[in-house]
Amino acid sequence: MLKVNNLKVNYGMIEAIKDVSFEINQGEIIALIGANGAGKTTIMHAISGLIKPVSGSIMLNGQDITKIQAHEIVRKHLIQVPERRRVFASQSVEENLQLGAFTRKDKVEIAKDMEMVYARFPRLKERYKQLAGTLSGGEQQMLAMGRALMSKPEILILDEPSMGLAPLLVAEIFSIIKDINKSGTTVLLVEQNAKMALKIADRAYVLETGNIVVTGTGEELINSDEIKKAYLGG
Repeated sequence: MLKVNNLKVNYGMIEAIKDVSFEINQGEIIALIGANGAGKTTIMHAISGLIKPVSGSIMLNGQDITKIQAHEIVRKHLIQVPERRRVFASQSVEENLQLGAFTRKDKVEIAKDMEMVYARFPRLKERYKQLAGTLSGGEQQMLAMGRALMSKPEILILDEPSMGLAPLLVAEIFSIIKDINKSGTTVLLVEQNAKMALKIADRAYVLETGNIVVTGTGEELINSDEIKKAYLGG
Protein backbone atom coordinates (compact mmCIF):
# COMPACT_ATOMS: atom_id res chain seq x y z
CA MET A 1 0.00 0.00 0.00
CA LEU A 2 2.80 2.41 0.90
CA LYS A 3 6.32 2.39 -0.51
CA VAL A 4 9.02 4.84 0.58
CA ASN A 5 11.99 4.94 -1.79
CA ASN A 6 15.39 6.51 -1.00
CA LEU A 7 13.83 9.25 1.12
CA LYS A 8 16.07 12.17 2.07
CA VAL A 9 14.91 15.06 4.27
CA ASN A 10 16.98 18.05 5.37
CA TYR A 11 16.45 20.72 8.01
CA GLY A 12 18.64 23.47 6.62
CA MET A 13 22.13 22.00 6.41
CA ILE A 14 21.27 19.05 8.65
CA GLU A 15 20.51 15.68 7.04
CA ALA A 16 17.62 14.41 9.16
CA ILE A 17 16.75 11.45 6.90
CA LYS A 18 19.59 10.18 4.74
CA ASP A 19 18.39 7.39 2.44
CA VAL A 20 15.41 5.55 3.87
CA SER A 21 13.39 2.92 2.03
CA PHE A 22 10.62 0.69 3.38
CA GLU A 23 7.19 -0.61 2.48
CA ILE A 24 3.88 -1.44 4.10
CA ASN A 25 1.52 -4.11 2.81
CA GLN A 26 -2.22 -4.05 3.23
CA GLY A 27 -3.41 -5.27 6.62
CA GLU A 28 -0.03 -5.06 8.36
CA ILE A 29 1.05 -3.36 11.55
CA ILE A 30 4.49 -1.90 10.86
CA ALA A 31 6.56 -0.49 13.72
CA LEU A 32 9.24 2.14 13.29
CA ILE A 33 11.42 2.30 16.38
CA GLY A 34 14.52 4.18 17.41
CA ALA A 35 15.93 6.60 19.93
CA ASN A 36 14.84 10.23 20.27
CA GLY A 37 16.21 12.24 17.37
CA ALA A 38 16.57 9.22 15.08
CA GLY A 39 14.15 10.75 12.57
CA LYS A 40 10.96 8.79 13.16
CA THR A 41 8.61 11.78 13.32
CA THR A 42 10.35 13.42 10.34
CA ILE A 43 9.52 10.36 8.23
CA MET A 44 5.90 10.50 9.37
CA HIS A 45 5.65 14.18 8.48
CA ALA A 46 7.11 13.53 5.03
CA ILE A 47 4.62 10.72 4.39
CA SER A 48 1.73 12.92 5.56
CA GLY A 49 2.81 15.85 3.35
CA LEU A 50 3.68 18.16 6.24
CA ILE A 51 7.29 18.50 5.06
CA LYS A 52 8.74 17.94 1.61
CA PRO A 53 11.75 15.68 1.06
CA VAL A 54 14.90 16.76 -0.77
CA SER A 55 14.77 13.58 -2.84
CA GLY A 56 13.16 10.15 -2.99
CA SER A 57 9.55 9.20 -3.48
CA ILE A 58 6.50 8.14 -1.48
CA MET A 59 4.03 5.89 -3.30
CA LEU A 60 0.50 5.25 -1.99
CA ASN A 61 -1.38 2.46 -3.77
CA GLY A 62 0.87 2.97 -6.78
CA GLN A 63 0.42 6.76 -6.92
CA ASP A 64 3.27 9.18 -6.24
CA ILE A 65 2.18 11.44 -3.34
CA THR A 66 5.62 12.96 -2.65
CA LYS A 67 4.61 16.47 -3.71
CA ILE A 68 0.91 16.34 -2.84
CA GLN A 69 -0.39 18.73 -0.18
CA ALA A 70 -1.26 17.32 3.25
CA HIS A 71 -5.03 17.90 2.98
CA GLU A 72 -5.10 16.03 -0.33
CA ILE A 73 -3.28 13.08 1.25
CA VAL A 74 -6.02 12.97 3.91
CA ARG A 75 -8.57 12.65 1.07
CA LYS A 76 -6.64 9.57 -0.08
CA HIS A 77 -7.36 7.99 3.34
CA LEU A 78 -3.84 8.17 4.77
CA ILE A 79 -4.37 9.68 8.21
CA GLN A 80 -1.88 10.61 10.93
CA VAL A 81 -2.53 10.78 14.67
CA PRO A 82 0.16 13.26 15.67
CA GLU A 83 2.52 13.14 18.60
CA ARG A 84 1.04 14.75 21.75
CA ARG A 85 -2.55 14.20 20.49
CA ARG A 86 -3.14 17.74 19.11
CA VAL A 87 -6.83 17.75 19.96
CA PHE A 88 -8.81 20.97 19.54
CA ALA A 89 -8.81 21.92 23.21
CA SER A 90 -11.59 24.53 23.10
CA GLN A 91 -13.95 22.24 21.17
CA SER A 92 -16.07 19.46 22.64
CA VAL A 93 -15.34 15.77 22.21
CA GLU A 94 -18.16 15.50 19.69
CA GLU A 95 -16.97 18.56 17.74
CA ASN A 96 -13.46 17.08 17.54
CA LEU A 97 -14.88 13.87 16.10
CA GLN A 98 -16.99 15.79 13.59
CA LEU A 99 -13.86 17.67 12.46
CA GLY A 100 -12.29 14.30 11.71
CA ALA A 101 -14.94 13.83 9.01
CA PHE A 102 -14.40 17.23 7.38
CA THR A 103 -13.55 15.70 3.97
CA ARG A 104 -16.75 13.62 3.90
CA LYS A 105 -20.27 14.47 2.77
CA ASP A 106 -22.06 11.17 3.52
CA LYS A 107 -24.04 12.32 6.57
CA VAL A 108 -25.73 8.98 7.26
CA GLU A 109 -22.40 7.12 7.19
CA ILE A 110 -20.75 9.84 9.31
CA ALA A 111 -23.43 9.31 11.96
CA LYS A 112 -22.83 5.54 11.85
CA ASP A 113 -19.08 6.04 12.21
CA MET A 114 -19.63 8.39 15.15
CA GLU A 115 -21.53 5.58 16.90
CA MET A 116 -18.74 3.15 15.96
CA VAL A 117 -16.16 5.45 17.57
CA TYR A 118 -18.30 5.79 20.71
CA ALA A 119 -18.66 2.00 20.86
CA ARG A 120 -14.89 1.59 20.58
CA PHE A 121 -14.18 4.38 23.09
CA PRO A 122 -17.03 4.37 25.66
CA ARG A 123 -15.33 7.08 27.74
CA LEU A 124 -15.66 9.49 24.83
CA LYS A 125 -19.39 8.87 24.69
CA GLU A 126 -19.65 9.60 28.41
CA ARG A 127 -17.81 12.91 27.85
CA TYR A 128 -19.15 13.88 24.42
CA LYS A 129 -20.06 17.44 25.54
CA GLN A 130 -16.87 17.97 27.53
CA LEU A 131 -14.13 20.28 26.19
CA ALA A 132 -11.27 18.22 24.80
CA GLY A 133 -8.68 20.27 26.68
CA THR A 134 -10.13 19.13 30.02
CA LEU A 135 -9.73 15.40 29.25
CA SER A 136 -6.96 13.27 30.75
CA GLY A 137 -3.96 12.35 28.60
CA GLY A 138 -5.33 8.89 27.92
CA GLU A 139 -8.75 10.24 26.98
CA GLN A 140 -7.14 12.79 24.65
CA GLN A 141 -5.22 9.98 22.96
CA MET A 142 -8.47 8.06 22.48
CA LEU A 143 -10.08 11.21 21.08
CA ALA A 144 -7.20 11.77 18.64
CA MET A 145 -7.51 8.17 17.46
CA GLY A 146 -11.30 8.42 17.24
CA ARG A 147 -11.03 11.65 15.26
CA ALA A 148 -8.67 9.90 12.82
CA LEU A 149 -11.09 6.98 12.42
CA MET A 150 -13.81 9.45 11.41
CA SER A 151 -11.74 10.08 8.25
CA LYS A 152 -12.13 6.38 7.29
CA PRO A 153 -8.38 5.70 7.06
CA GLU A 154 -6.98 2.93 4.92
CA ILE A 155 -3.57 3.59 6.48
CA LEU A 156 -3.41 4.97 10.01
CA ILE A 157 -0.12 6.51 11.16
CA LEU A 158 0.29 6.70 14.93
CA ASP A 159 3.10 8.90 16.25
CA GLU A 160 4.08 7.99 19.83
CA PRO A 161 0.58 6.99 21.01
CA SER A 162 1.84 5.86 24.43
CA MET A 163 3.70 9.08 25.24
CA GLY A 164 3.05 10.28 28.79
CA LEU A 165 0.50 7.58 29.61
CA ALA A 166 0.38 5.34 32.68
CA PRO A 167 1.24 1.65 32.04
CA LEU A 168 -2.38 0.45 32.29
CA LEU A 169 -3.48 3.02 29.74
CA VAL A 170 -0.58 2.10 27.47
CA ALA A 171 -1.78 -1.50 27.45
CA GLU A 172 -5.33 -0.33 26.65
CA ILE A 173 -4.17 1.90 23.78
CA PHE A 174 -2.13 -0.92 22.22
CA SER A 175 -5.09 -3.29 22.53
CA ILE A 176 -7.23 -0.73 20.69
CA ILE A 177 -4.57 -0.42 17.95
CA LYS A 178 -4.71 -4.19 17.44
CA ASP A 179 -8.52 -4.07 17.22
CA ILE A 180 -8.41 -1.22 14.68
CA ASN A 181 -5.98 -3.26 12.59
CA LYS A 182 -8.17 -6.38 12.81
CA SER A 183 -11.11 -4.35 11.52
CA GLY A 184 -9.17 -3.76 8.27
CA THR A 185 -7.00 -0.68 8.78
CA THR A 186 -3.30 -0.88 7.97
CA VAL A 187 -1.16 0.69 10.72
CA LEU A 188 2.21 2.42 10.75
CA LEU A 189 3.28 2.78 14.37
CA VAL A 190 6.06 5.13 15.44
CA GLU A 191 6.79 4.39 19.06
CA GLN A 192 9.54 4.82 21.62
CA ASN A 193 8.08 2.03 23.74
CA ALA A 194 9.83 -0.52 21.54
CA LYS A 195 8.77 -3.57 23.53
CA MET A 196 5.05 -2.83 23.23
CA ALA A 197 5.39 -1.87 19.56
CA LEU A 198 7.26 -5.05 18.64
CA LYS A 199 4.72 -7.21 20.48
CA ILE A 200 1.95 -6.19 18.10
CA ALA A 201 3.96 -5.51 14.92
CA ASP A 202 4.01 -7.85 11.94
CA ARG A 203 7.28 -6.28 10.83
CA ALA A 204 9.54 -3.54 12.16
CA TYR A 205 12.26 -1.15 11.06
CA VAL A 206 14.91 0.25 13.42
CA LEU A 207 16.02 3.80 12.68
CA GLU A 208 19.35 5.32 13.80
CA THR A 209 20.44 8.87 12.92
CA GLY A 210 18.36 9.02 9.77
CA ASN A 211 19.09 5.50 8.47
CA ILE A 212 17.27 2.17 8.76
CA VAL A 213 19.80 -0.20 10.31
CA VAL A 214 17.78 -3.32 11.18
CA THR A 215 14.61 -4.89 9.77
CA GLY A 216 12.69 -8.01 10.68
CA THR A 217 9.44 -9.37 12.05
CA GLY A 218 8.26 -8.06 15.39
CA GLU A 219 9.00 -11.45 16.92
CA GLU A 220 12.54 -11.58 15.48
CA LEU A 221 13.45 -8.15 16.78
CA ILE A 222 11.92 -8.59 20.23
CA ASN A 223 14.06 -11.74 20.63
CA SER A 224 17.23 -10.18 19.20
CA ASP A 225 20.00 -9.72 21.77
CA GLU A 226 21.22 -6.65 19.89
CA ILE A 227 17.77 -5.02 19.95
CA LYS A 228 17.17 -6.01 23.58
CA LYS A 229 20.41 -4.35 24.63
CA ALA A 230 19.87 -1.17 22.61
CA TYR A 231 16.10 -0.59 22.92
CA LEU A 232 14.43 -2.99 25.33
CA GLY A 233 16.38 -2.37 28.51
CA GLY A 234 18.39 -5.55 28.56
